[in-house]
Amino acid sequence: MDNYEYSELIKLLNKKMQNIEHILKPKELQEKLEVIQKQEQEPDFWNDIKNATKLGKDKNRLLSSLAKFNKAKKALDDTQELYILASEEKDDDILNGLFEDTELEELIKQTEIGVMLNNPDDSCNAIISIHPGAGGTESQDWASMLYRMYLRYAQRKDYKIEILDYQDGEEAGLKDVAFIVKGENAYGYLKAEHGIHRLVRISPFDSNAKRHTSFASVIVSPELDDSIDIVIEDKDLRIDTYRASGAGGQHVNKTESAIRITHLATNIIVQCQNDRSQHKNKASAMKILKSRLYEFELAKQKAEKDSEEKSDIGWGHQIRSYVMQPYQQVKDTRTNKV
Repeated sequence: MDNYEYSELIKLLNKKMQNIEHILKPKELQEKLEVIQKQEQEPDFWNDIKNATKLGKDKNRLLSSLAKFNKAKKALDDTQELYILASEEKDDDILNGLFEDTELEELIKQTEIGVMLNNPDDSCNAIISIHPGAGGTESQDWASMLYRMYLRYAQRKDYKIEILDYQDGEEAGLKDVAFIVKGENAYGYLKAEHGIHRLVRISPFDSNAKRHTSFASVIVSPELDDSIDIVIEDKDLRIDTYRASGAGGQHVNKTESAIRITHLATNIIVQCQNDRSQHKNKASAMKILKSRLYEFELAKQKAEKDSEEKSDIGWGHQIRSYVMQPYQQVKDTRTNKV
């Protein structure tokens, strides 16, 4: 990169920051923050715990948005000043350091993405369910690979993971897994993963080393808080209990602690067997069900059928293809980007 290219990059980053400022409106956010801070100082603020908790979450969200914006703006301003000084003094060492540095561009990119996540649900935790589809053992192994991929992503983003349900596959991989990704804008970042994922590779489970195609369904929904009330009547549910499979000791395998809940109206099925307590498993399953029903209603309003992903996990429905053989390529079929 030379002086001209870097000066054009600075212009582009300045334009992006102006767009971010226009959308984010930091002055209005600061005013809202000051209003909340004044309310916190009132003597009867904690009398209404529900409202106080909501305002606390709003305050943290405002503080986070302002901190990210101010950090990016300060970094850009400092870099511009350093670039002007280095250009005037013709300091090649500093200029070369600026040309090679990509942190500023990445910082503004992340700030830009953060501004895009303006949907009320984007700030929620994400509940992810992964189900293997067509492909047998191969697809169960593919589901396990996706599960590990999301765990690694969460680790890099400093998100926390809470396992709700995990069932090992018969030979390899997993039959089913559900977990919560907890962190700032977790649902906003992960909601694009919702859909069918397709893998093409030479199967390690085929002695003839033939190419196999596997599918797995990834369902992503927001974890709901108490501010959203989902009413589910008992007559709309079918609750089945069964003995948990896999490791877990005599208690797990001898008592019917596993729970499967079917919502009859939508045919949405959730299950949980991760805990030794049937009551805890039922509570976890109900949490997943409420989240799935909320997502289902939102998708219904957008004329999209959420239930199809679970019922038809195969050809023609994938959102992303991971091809390892005969060539290596990951392609998102929604954008046609490789």
